[in-house]
Amino acid sequence: MARGKGELIYKIYRAFSYGLSPLINLHLRWRKFRGLEHPKRWTERLGRPSLPRPAGPLVWFHAVSLGEGMAAIPVIKCCLTRRPDVTVLMTSTTLSAFEVIKKKLPANVIYQFAPVDAPAAVEAFLGYWKPNAIILIESELWPNLIISAAKDGIALALLNARISAKSFRYWSLPVVLPLAAFMLSKFSLIVPLSNQQAIQFQLLQAPPLVINFSGDLKYAVEDTTLAGDNGLEELQEQLKHRKVWMASSLHRGEDKILLRVHKALKEIYPDMLTIIVPRHLEVGQEIVLELQRKGISVALRSRSDKLSLGTETYVVDTLGELRELYRLTPIAVIGGSFLPGLAGHNISEAAVAGCAVLTGHYLGHFNHMVQEMQRLNPSSVLQVSGDMLVEALIELFSDAKLLETRRAAAKQAYHALSIGVVENMWRLVQFHILDKSVPM
Repeated sequence: MARGKGELIYKIYRAFSYGLSPLINLHLRWRKFRGLEHPKRWTERLGRPSLPRPAGPLVWFHAVSLGEGMAAIPVIKCCLTRRPDVTVLMTSTTLSAFEVIKKKLPANVIYQFAPVDAPAAVEAFLGYWKPNAIILIESELWPNLIISAAKDGIALALLNARISAKSFRYWSLPVVLPLAAFMLSKFSLIVPLSNQQAIQFQLLQAPPLVINFSGDLKYAVEDTTLAGDNGLEELQEQLKHRKVWMASSLHRGEDKILLRVHKALKEIYPDMLTIIVPRHLEVGQEIVLELQRKGISVALRSRSDKLSLGTETYVVDTLGELRELYRLTPIAVIGGSFLPGLAGHNISEAAVAGCAVLTGHYLGHFNHMVQEMQRLNPSSVLQVSGDMLVEALIELFSDAKLLETRRAAAKQAYHALSIGVVENMWRLVQFHILDKSVPM
């Protein structure tokens, strides 16, 4: 009976999304006009390919945005190494993810924009690419995609699986829960981020036997070095004798906290430099205008500005460089976590670079990452409120031993949690997905 109810609700959803297809098309055109979709490849979102499909088995990896896409790359590389007979197709949704990820993927990976969850777009995409398996990253639960793929006999996996509190409340509604259960029944493998996430998937009636654990793919960050051709080595040299801290992944509203902290620290450390990495480029533009309005000298990454002794702030208004930038600073304050309604960001990239890691209290699903690292080493991550941030930074600036302790603790906790994550994930994918859908 429950299955029948789920199928009925899906039919209603499918009819509704089919009826909205003309509006979805217009919406995509409007987004293209505003620069939010690729000017030439936006039709890929309607399931229209721009590249040929090679012969042979194909596995499709999908991640909605940059963070999820970067988490998928180690598994993709593992797949290419272990199964050279398989073609890998990678998709993402956002333009910002596309611009960064295409430079990080191996050359033999096909990269497209993902189709919207409208029946015609999904079926055109599946009909052309004919994937043997679909591997979704984190929270991509789209009914038309999942049900259509299952109907075509395509194996489905959900890696780093998570559901936000808001989404869980939505999927738990009595009228929606049968659809959630119907979708989740189509998966051969679900690998949740944490025990709490596993419980949520079980409450949404995911089959218990498909739920397995391997660790968080966001710990599979590749340890980067500074590239000599992007000017960061020169920038590092300029920072060598200055006190430096970075505020990364800042959201709108957190800039007010940042400016207050910068002003307070500058009174104590006149030669200090604040590196600012906004989460979105438009927020970066707003921050630059605010800094200039307050008479604070600012250098821009996009202009390759050189730092002088009078430069107070360095705003990184470019994409895809955060991992390398963490190597320029001993202290990283991870934004997206200091105001209610925000949900944190990945702290592992700062940890592997050897930064002392500070974050706020509004962490969403990243709370499990902070708790895991703190459990391994209480000094690995410092959680502070916006009001206490100045005091915490002064303590680190004034106590070299404490700073080194926190830097070493973050790196040690990261490495302990990263051991075997990709290998464990690959074994699960191989056993539950590839061995059954793409046999050797």
